[in-house]
Amino acid sequence: MDTSPDQPPRPPGAGPGRRRAGHHRHAAAEGPSGRRRITLVALVVVAVTAAATLVAGLLAGTQAPTTTTRALTDEEAERLAAVRVGTYRDVRAGVRVAVGTGAGRTDLVGWVDWSRPLAYLDVGGPGAGQDRGLVQATPSAVVQRPDPAAIVTPARPPLVPPGDRWRLRNPPPGRGLAGALTVLFALAADRPAPAAPLRAGAGRWLGRETLGGDPVDILQAALWPPPAPAATAPTVTTTSAAAPDGRPADDADPRWWVDRDARLRRWSGRLADGTPITVDLDRVDRPTPWPVDALGGRPGLPRAATDEETARLGRLATRLRAGTGSAAVTVSAPLGSAANLRGGGWLSWSAGVAYLSVAELDTLGRRTLRRRDRAGFARADVPVGPHAAAAGPSAAPPLPLPTGAGWRLAGQPVDELDALLDAAVRAAGPAPDATTTVHVRSDRRAGRPVDVFEVRRQGQRLRYWLDRSGFLHRLELRTTGGLWAQLELTPGPLPAGIVPAHRKPSPPTPRG
Repeated sequence: MDTSPDQPPRPPGAGPGRRRAGHHRHAAAEGPSGRRRITLVALVVVAVTAAATLVAGLLAGTQAPTTTTRALTDEEAERLAAVRVGTYRDVRAGVRVAVGTGAGRTDLVGWVDWSRPLAYLDVGGPGAGQDRGLVQATPSAVVQRPDPAAIVTPARPPLVPPGDRWRLRNPPPGRGLAGALTVLFALAADRPAPAAPLRAGAGRWLGRETLGGDPVDILQAALWPPPAPAATAPTVTTTSAAAPDGRPADDADPRWWVDRDARLRRWSGRLADGTPITVDLDRVDRPTPWPVDALGGRPGLPRAATDEETARLGRLATRLRAGTGSAAVTVSAPLGSAANLRGGGWLSWSAGVAYLSVAELDTLGRRTLRRRDRAGFARADVPVGPHAAAAGPSAAPPLPLPTGAGWRLAGQPVDELDALLDAAVRAAGPAPDATTTVHVRSDRRAGRPVDVFEVRRQGQRLRYWLDRSGFLHRLELRTTGGLWAQLELTPGPLPAGIVPAHRKPSPPTPRG
């Protein structure tokens, strides 16, 4: 054993074998199981960090806009000024509209076609009330197919709308359904709005969000009316003036969610009565809405009439006088802002006479008899018993012609229903001018293919529905309210009891 002073004494048990044992224990701690524990801990740390980052990102995309607002930049002002042009150029979009909140909320789901323009919506929600059902509207008219039993939550309307039970409505302006429709049509324009007021402080930037995976800026500015026509001097069209610091005087101005391409994704504001409204636009679900008959019917591709079609129109008078020269008729005439006239009767082209019984859908207990013959026009109001009322609004008029009904005579059409009757009788006269005739579309009527021709005559717009044999199945008249009144014709004999065309109606009976 070496006891040299250069070698320090070893402690007991500190030989080479002891050092090797300690080394093996340290190696064991760094073996496969140890490495697995270290890896597991690292993965847990990474997962927690990723989850925290994800939650932070989601909150950043859905949280309320930041309270640090500012004036619009020039680029943002230009984008907001052009946003309604972008909507117009997109032609149409799916829409989801919420009017009101809580138990008073009304939901509107469907599509808007700004090129026609036309809105087609399913109306529901806990506060829908009498608005519940299908609605089609233009900026000047609203027609509805009420459905009080419809489910509370609306769905997309059927692409092909039902053909029955539509009626003209006149909802109170500025609120509810009418207010929502006003907003929808105002979200598009064919020219940009003035950007100068926005750059001068009439708008605000409120923050950013993510909608449908796309970043959007939330901008605030008034919903201005459409710009003035180019022929007139444009004016500043905002509803709130800018304060000296650039903040709008009315901080309740609408909010616009606008993407980088100046496309509107969401709009939120208030109606005239203070009711909140939010509109979401979907540019993926955007079929072409199909208007109901009162709004012109299925879209077509208008074109000039062919030579064969022009010749068929030229033979119309001869075709209508052939055979019995008469037809049973039913009429559907939405007139004015809320008149829903329905009626039935007969028409004779050979005798030049038409005789109808017409009722307003809301007052079926009273009817108006209408007559057109070569002497002019006459009408008389008559009461209707329960049995006749049960027959429906298109029930035929009484025969023979009542002589003591207090007929009121006129030499010219009194209203647009008289004008429609007059045009139907005159269809057996000179052929329409081929230079004003347009083939609107092909369609079907009474199980037969028909062609729909539109003719402009003496300030009127008329549509003739002719089958391939040249018979007139329907005649339509465009009303001043932008609607179409229809007269359906079914060929058949004229019943006995109608006064011959050369005789005038009895003179008015003095009222007691």
